[in-house]
Amino acid sequence: MEKISAKEKWDNCLSFIRNNLDEQTYERWFAPIKFYSYSEGVLVLYAPNEYFIECVEGNFLNLLRQSIKKNFGNIELGYNFQNSQEGQDVVTVAETPRSSVVGTSRGGNEVFSSNLNDVESDLDSQLSPDNRFENFIEGDSNKLPLTIALSIAEESYKNTFNPFFIFGPSGVGKTHLANAIGVRIKENNPKKRVLYVSAHMLQMQYTDSVLRNKFNDFMGFYQSIDTLIIDDIQEISGKTKTQEAFFNIFNNLHRNKRQLIITSDRPPVLLEGMTERLLTRFNWGILAELEQPDAKLRKDILRFKVKRDGLQFPENVINYIAQHVTGSVRNLEGIINSIIADSIVTSSDIDLALAEKVISRVVPTKLASITIDQIIDTVCKHFSIKPHTIISTCRKQDIVQARQISMYLSQKFTPLSSSQIGARIHRDHSTVLHSCNLVESRMGVDKKYRAEIEKIEKSLKGKK
Repeated sequence: MEKISAKEKWDNCLSFIRNNLDEQTYERWFAPIKFYSYSEGVLVLYAPNEYFIECVEGNFLNLLRQSIKKNFGNIELGYNFQNSQEGQDVVTVAETPRSSVVGTSRGGNEVFSSNLNDVESDLDSQLSPDNRFENFIEGDSNKLPLTIALSIAEESYKNTFNPFFIFGPSGVGKTHLANAIGVRIKENNPKKRVLYVSAHMLQMQYTDSVLRNKFNDFMGFYQSIDTLIIDDIQEISGKTKTQEAFFNIFNNLHRNKRQLIITSDRPPVLLEGMTERLLTRFNWGILAELEQPDAKLRKDILRFKVKRDGLQFPENVINYIAQHVTGSVRNLEGIINSIIADSIVTSSDIDLALAEKVISRVVPTKLASITIDQIIDTVCKHFSIKPHTIISTCRKQDIVQARQISMYLSQKFTPLSSSQIGARIHRDHSTVLHSCNLVESRMGVDKKYRAEIEKIEKSLKGKK
């Protein structure tokens, strides 16, 4: 058999990647990567620039690793880049328009200035005045994070909880709570330099500061902040250069007793692609989880929003919505808006019949009654295994896969929190979160795996 060259192996890697991405994404992020050499277990590739590498690492690292492992085996992956390659022009990615990477945010103003000699100048905190403690509804699922947040906001000078790391799924109020701390601090002390910024925006600001030779300005600005709120920190996973800059910002602020508030969709232990020294610092302060709201909290949220907007919703309608819409706070808001819109268009009263009609379009009644036991039975039937093995300690590959899928579908189709799902499957909540992330990640790069889960979901929903 003719031996395959390293270059041919890399071409096979690209074919594998191409089959798992849409054509536009492939052409933008993988077509420009050029094979250079493979020797002694080290694969060297050329890419247009350092920013390009960081983007590929941050968004497609798992897919890249999977393709390389498939064709080269377990090897060390080294990186190199330059402007041209032996006379052949390197394909470059179209540069992002300057206006979108300067550091603009909610208000469209630059978050940091190119002239930072006067750090006492007015600062747009980028805070939303609508996200306050006054309209954050308390319940069992958020009592601890809310208590800590109030303590920080009222006694920020004590620096007791620093950093404050808030984690939980999308739509449960992480951004609202973090923002509320900033609003209260500014109300108590208007001279405090408080800044809200998403991790994605932080990364774009860092990249642009490097491209424009303004890195010192970037660092100087962030080191002048009194309270820094970083939203969705998972967005810089895999972005090593941005992490290095943030590590230095973190150290400076923490050393000078400035408050850091960080939100994430998962706890630090499950943040893949984050440097160990950053993860260690995330654990220096206090971690607090925001879970999906329970039925009582959902009712309280609905009553608050209906009253705030001057609406009239019968109590049986509120109870019905709370029972059948079991996802995030955003889902509840969406249902309220849909019911109001339907009432206006059809000139109907807001009653139980209207609520049932609207909700049935979004959350079919038969899905609202799905239980974790039904999910486990369906998954086990698909894999031809016994249900009791899901809660066992067995580590066989098919059992582990079925267990992870059961946890993923339980999170998707039931109102149970990660802790409640873990208790049913005899695992802790961090294992549930990790399993769900693994399933979602694999679904993103493995078409056959995704199709298999979709087949299980159809069976679960009673579809043929």
